Amino acid sequence: MVLIERASKSDFEHICVLDETILGSGRRRPEFARAFAEGRVAVARIDGVVRGYVVTDRSFFDNDYVRLLLVHPEYRRRGVATALLRAAELDCETEKLFTSTNQSNLAMQALCDRLGYQRSGIVENLDEGDPELIYVKWLAPGPRDAISRPPDDDE
Repeated sequence: MVLIERASKSDFEHICVLDETILGSGRRRPEFARAFAEGRVAVARIDGVVRGYVVTDRSFFDNDYVRLLLVHPEYRRRGVATALLRAAELDCETEKLFTSTNQSNLAMQALCDRLGYQRSGIVENLDEGDPELIYVKWLAPGPRDAISRPPDDDE
């Protein structure tokens, strides 16, 4: 069973290690630190272990934006990414939720299509030869605490 919840302070290293294992780089640690400080990270736990995460922010023209979505390869095609993206939708504070993916990422495109996101544009020249596709989903504004919030490690 997949449990989706807001990341706690103790999840920071787990997310960084997962990210570094999959992508081979620790360059996103500062980005994760900012997202953690803002409470904009949710994790997917399977058997108590972090197997995926979603990071959102308000960077896309004052709209909520799914900045990062990652699931460990051994746990893909099991509904984890769907659960994480739905959690981001529930947590969204704006009427529209945006995300993006490379044109080469067919799995993310299929996920967006399946969950009712619409293509909203394309950005060339971010990754050479692999344009970024922008997606949007219209949502009703909702509360920030839609995802259960575990107690801080200090509590």
